Amino acid sequence: MIKFGNIKSKIEEKLLESYSNNTFKSEMKTFKSLVLGNKNISKLFYLYDEMSSNKGLNESLVNDYIYECITVYENTVNKIDESTISKLKSWVSNVKCDNKYENIDNLFSTDVLTIESRLKSKKIISENLIKSPETKKTETVNLPISTMVNIANKTFSNYVENLNESDRQELIKFLKTEDSELEPQFESIKDEVKSKLTSLKENTTDTDTLNRVEETITKVDSETYNKLSFFKLKGLNESL
Repeated sequence: MIKFGNIKSKIEEKLLESYSNNTFKSEMKTFKSLVLGNKNISKLFYLYDEMSSNKGLNESLVNDYIYECITVYENTVNKIDESTISKLKSWVSNVKCDNKYENIDNLFSTDVLTIESRLKSKKIISENLIKSPETKKTETVNLPISTMVNIANKTFSNYVENLNESDRQELIKFLKTEDSELEPQFESIKDEVKSKLTSLKENTTDTDTLNRVEETITKVDSETYNKLSFFKLKGLNESL
């Protein structure tokens, strides 16, 4: 069985790392060729993104939605030849990262020995699909990565382009730091930012400012760890 979620996770990590390695243009060229240029691979990318998103589905519909996704997966993956998968695996063979789509891979598994695992993964996926998508009124960033099949779900490219040279160099150095060193600090910085914003809210009477602060608190509270969110949160904390 193809664990496409594992391949997708590695591709996203490779593109993210390409910023610090100054190889983004080259990697994107390969991405366009191997992913965007193959309608079945790009369809799987989109399918995995959709299934890992909060969609606000009604509980009565979520099982039908998952069933349809399984059908799409089976009809699509059967059209992908081994040479195509081999090229993708070869491209990301040096990437080490967790499989962010493990539950989706489990759901699509046909191994009779993994029935219990499939059921657990289906429950987790169902719960996520039922959750309402976050409404973010703050400014969003349109990126080449996200506009191309929503890859990595990382808003990154224009963000980097808008940094000054000093901040850009700091970000590059930051991206080379191990996650094991950064992740323990993330929740601490997150709590510190929320505390500062709460204090700001308590000392503000202007309605527009209060709304913006509350929106920011909600956004910060929903953040999960990755290097980009850490970097942005760290910058926000220093500016408060």
